[in-house]
Amino acid sequence: MEGVLACAGCSRTFPIVRGVPRFADLGAIEKEKQATAEKFGCSWQTFSQEDEKYAEEFLGWIAPVRPEFFAGKIVLEGGCGKGRHTRRVAQWGARDVVAVDLSAAVEVAFAATHGLENAHVIQADIFNLPLRRVFDYAFSVGVLHHLPDPRAGFKSLVSKVKPGGHVSAWVYGAENNGWIVRFVNPVRERITSRMNSRLLFHLSKIPTAIIYVASKLFYGPMNRSTRGAAIARHSFYNDYLNFVSQFNWREQHLIVFDHLVAPTSFYISREEFDSWWDDVGAKEVVIGWHNKNSWRGFGRIEQ
Repeated sequence: MEGVLACAGCSRTFPIVRGVPRFADLGAIEKEKQATAEKFGCSWQTFSQEDEKYAEEFLGWIAPVRPEFFAGKIVLEGGCGKGRHTRRVAQWGARDVVAVDLSAAVEVAFAATHGLENAHVIQADIFNLPLRRVFDYAFSVGVLHHLPDPRAGFKSLVSKVKPGGHVSAWVYGAENNGWIVRFVNPVRERITSRMNSRLLFHLSKIPTAIIYVASKLFYGPMNRSTRGAAIARHSFYNDYLNFVSQFNWREQHLIVFDHLVAPTSFYISREEFDSWWDDVGAKEVVIGWHNKNSWRGFGRIEQ
């Protein structure tokens, strides 16, 4: 739970604090990364709850991967947040899962997984991972698009996967999100991401209430009937709002807060996302359109 890790190669030491090895010198990290880590650390510590739908949601982001895929594998998670995916990967039979996050969310992730001997949480910078190339599988869900250089973050993650291993990534899509880029992003960049997090927590309840009412009274019910679905599919942002209709108030509030608190957010086009996989020489790449507003990818790493 407490101690020091020493590196013979570089003569540096790294503390273990409350069970988490701390490889990141937060004081020496660029301000943009610091700001993102601080904001998301606050987010995950505030919304530390669990939801029974997390497993289904996670599998939607990493499709075509299924729970049985993890059996016996050494897995790397790039950006673990509160550890909700870490715990499931460990429970699905991974030999070991190493979960990395730069933020204070590692405290929540450790608390969520400390009873699992095959789950390991470390605090580190995804651009400078203190890990060898030993992983059978690496994944990053909802993290790369918040990095100052998403493509470089993806490459860093891939660099730790051994030949023959696989990688999954899920990112915001540029397609169908033009309204967010045009109207929401300026507000996020200039106002909400700079706001006191406690104040934003309360103010974000206003857009959450709008989404909650719309998803619970219109999008969810309409999509559950054949006649209603025919009408709903022509409605604004239908696929996504139908998707979030399954969540309770607390989860929807987390989604809204998460979007508004981020200092950095990129929306990645299909063409750009394709090029990431070409850059790393991935094979058998499967890229899917998720809720018509984001991209998920899965591929095999050969070299």
